[in-house]
Formats: sequence, C-alpha cells, structure tokens
Amino acid sequence: MLHIRSRPRWLIPLLILLCAACAPVQAQTPAAGGNLNVVATTTIVGDVVSNIGGEKIELTVLLPAGTDPHNFEAAPRDIAAVAEAQLLFVNGAGLERFMQRLIENAGGEARTVPLSDGLDLITASPEDDEHGGFDPHVWLDPGMVAGWVPLVEQSLSELDPANAATYKKNASRYLEELQQLDSWIVEQVSQIPQAERKIVADHLVFAYFARRYGFEQIGAAVPAFSTLAEPSAQELAALEDKIRQGGVKAILVGSTVNPALSERIARDTGIQVVPIYSGSLSPPGGPAATYLDFMRYNVNAIVQALR
Repeated sequence: MLHIRSRPRWLIPLLILLCAACAPVQAQTPAAGGNLNVVATTTIVGDVVSNIGGEKIELTVLLPAGTDPHNFEAAPRDIAAVAEAQLLFVNGAGLERFMQRLIENAGGEARTVPLSDGLDLITASPEDDEHGGFDPHVWLDPGMVAGWVPLVEQSLSELDPANAATYKKNASRYLEELQQLDSWIVEQVSQIPQAERKIVADHLVFAYFARRYGFEQIGAAVPAFSTLAEPSAQELAALEDKIRQGGVKAILVGSTVNPALSERIARDTGIQVVPIYSGSLSPPGGPAATYLDFMRYNVNAIVQALR
C-alpha cells in the first residue's frame, strides 16, 4: 500500500514514475488519427488523465459535469464509448458500481485501470459497506490523487511508447502542481483554529480531507459514503445534537446533491449551508472546472465558513 499522509509521500509517485520509465512496454496500435482512445468515468478522473495525456489522447468522460457518481445510469453512447476504448480509467475503491455491467454490455478490449488500487484507503464500517469495504472519496486529498498519476502515466506509455516521454514530462509537471496545491491548502487551513476544524457534510465525503489536514468529520446528513442512503429520524436527531454540542458552524453541500435535507438540518441547528463541489467538477468556465480549481474552491469555502 502507498502511505502518503506525511510530506515525504510526494517522493513515492516520483519514484514510481522513474521506475516506470525503465520498465518494458507492450506496444498497441493507437486509435485512428494516431491518438489513444481513452475513457474516464468522472470529471475528476478525466481532468487528471487529460493533464497527463494532453493532445496525445482522445478522451471521453462518461459522467457529465454535475452528475452524482453514486446514481449514474449509462446511456447507449456510453456503451459505445467503452466498446471503442483502449484504456478505461476509473476511480476504483468501489465508487463506480455501474461499470461492471457497462463493461459487460460494451464488450471491447479496453484495459481497465482502477486508480485508487494500492492507496492508503479508509476502511468502511460494517454499516456502510456498499462500496466494497472502502471509502472511495480519495480525491478530496491531493496526495491521494498524486498516487493516481504514475498509474495514468505508465498505462498510457505501455500502450503508446512513442509518446512515453511526453506522458512522463506531463506527469512530473502535474505532480509538482499537486504538491503546490497541498502546500497551499495547509497554509489556508492554518487560519482555522484547531477547535473549529469540524466538518459536517451532506454525506460522508470528507474523511480523506479530514485525515490529511487535521479536521474531524463529526457526521453527515446522510451518514453513509453513498448519497443514495436514507437517514433515520434517530440518526438525524443524533447529528443535530452533535452539531449543537460541538459548536459546528456549517454544513457543506455538494453541487450534485439535493440540498433539502441539509437545509432542514441547518434551520434546526442555526448553522449555515455552504455550497461546495464534491463528486463532480463544474462545467467548463465555472469556478471548479479543473481538479486544482475544484480543491481551491472548496478550501476557500471551508476556510471562510469556519475560521
């Protein structure tokens, strides 16, 4: 497993990149036009893949911006995209439960790359095991996303060795940007007193962020990793008690989630609702159109609400 909680974690992806560059590759003919035909599941996975593949790949992202990955239903065009793909990048850790059936329906010969395999995943409780035993929301920690980068670079290079140098260069640049992002987040959250670093969100999405930056995720409107779960009256009452007793200032609500339940909790407890992005980037031109912008937007919103 990759353990990347501390600062030296950034050395791990760099070392993997160096080793991958020396590994033997198995060539495969790129798609028509000279580019690899690549599919990514979420907008976040797609943005990371795009940063490494650049103009050397033809990228299709299955989930449109604003789509909740927990309840996505594939359309015929998605089946066609997977059927024609050479590489299929998924978040993994049980997030894309729809993919097994989609791949079976599509056929094709795409190599599936679960990007979160081998990372230091947070184990689910027995009550919240719908994602195969793990919390899949790894992208809320840039250090975990840094663990994706070598897998993307190596996978692209193995199928397209002619452009391996470009993929390696892009991956190294993107790792530097992720490290800079992580340093910026550490600086920003330092404005929040430790006693105020308490997170409540629409569902349990912030565990990796909390682990990395010293927050406590004390609960969620939907006390599960999936937005599809439904809380009981007892669970809602218990959460509202925690909010009052802990002096929580805000509830974070993602753009892909119906805010009604969180708004009710906010009214009951007198706290504010803070819009964020959790499972998807914004459309192009929006405030969270890239993963780097996504994290900056969320951190600015959290700091403003809690400091």
